[in-house]
Amino acid sequence: MINTILVTGGAGFVGSHLCERLLSEGNNVICVDNFSTGSKDNIMHMHGNPRFEIIRHDINLPLFVEVDQIYNLACPASPIHYQLDPVQTIKTSVHGSINLLGLAKRTKARILQASTSEVYGDPEVHPQPETYWGMVNPIGIRSCYDEGKRCAESLFFDYHRQYQMDIKVARIFNTYGPRMHPDDGRVVSNFIMQALQDKEITIYGDGHQSRSFCYVDDLVDGLVRLMNTDGVIGPVNLGNDGEFSMRELAEKVIKLTGSSSHLSYHPLPMDDPRQRRPDLRQAAEKLGWAPSVALEEGLTKTIDYFTGLLKRHGDVMNVNPEVNEPTYSIQAV
Repeated sequence: MINTILVTGGAGFVGSHLCERLLSEGNNVICVDNFSTGSKDNIMHMHGNPRFEIIRHDINLPLFVEVDQIYNLACPASPIHYQLDPVQTIKTSVHGSINLLGLAKRTKARILQASTSEVYGDPEVHPQPETYWGMVNPIGIRSCYDEGKRCAESLFFDYHRQYQMDIKVARIFNTYGPRMHPDDGRVVSNFIMQALQDKEITIYGDGHQSRSFCYVDDLVDGLVRLMNTDGVIGPVNLGNDGEFSMRELAEKVIKLTGSSSHLSYHPLPMDDPRQRRPDLRQAAEKLGWAPSVALEEGLTKTIDYFTGLLKRHGDVMNVNPEVNEPTYSIQAV
């Protein structure tokens, strides 16, 4: 069945890969983005497809389109970006969700919320099952994102209970792959960019804090399966349950890039979680889904992407050592 599908945040890292997947299945895709963190370069190769439409729009304002399905991926997702304008970040999660839920209610569309593992905060339960309510600082520097996403989940379930709306909620764990922004402050992009330039690899804390890394193709497959599986609302964890310390990740990146970089340790940012790993039993049982791309395979593909980026734009990419997170200046990315 061919659907008309709205993807908000469609020019972002994950959103652009999702748009590609939906187009490959013969759907009509409307990509909505305000381009605050998304990039036109991520979607321009789809521009000539007659089934692909791009709309510059901020979901904090109402949107009037006719659609069958809605994927809501619109929100800055990296600490550097979502802390840049925290009020706007929480508005995007709350006001934006209200606007899209209103659109779904009017059009009777099925709607999926891209939530996050950050709803678990700094967890006391490991790995994290969907039944865990989390431990989140509601007034910390990350709360604009963490609490915004938690409130969005509340809104989705209230609309479902009150209006019998067809909703889906996915809790996304750390995702990486081509089209990550080089200055988004995420650990995979930071480590790769630093290693490719033989810079010091910046590790915050003692390097023992852990994360689980999911390659973007696996995540997109999970999102599509959740959207198209009847009777499953969620929340459902989507990620990779292979767990690696920051030091292990840095050493893998150095090895795969052949870099001469050394590790440099710095104080851990406020409220940074000590460990994060998804319990994936619900995804396996209800969606028949499991990640298939191993970390080294995914890192190799991501390193190839950033290598090409540096070849094209290396003269405008710089590390600023005076800030807590590495930042890069890049044009046309």
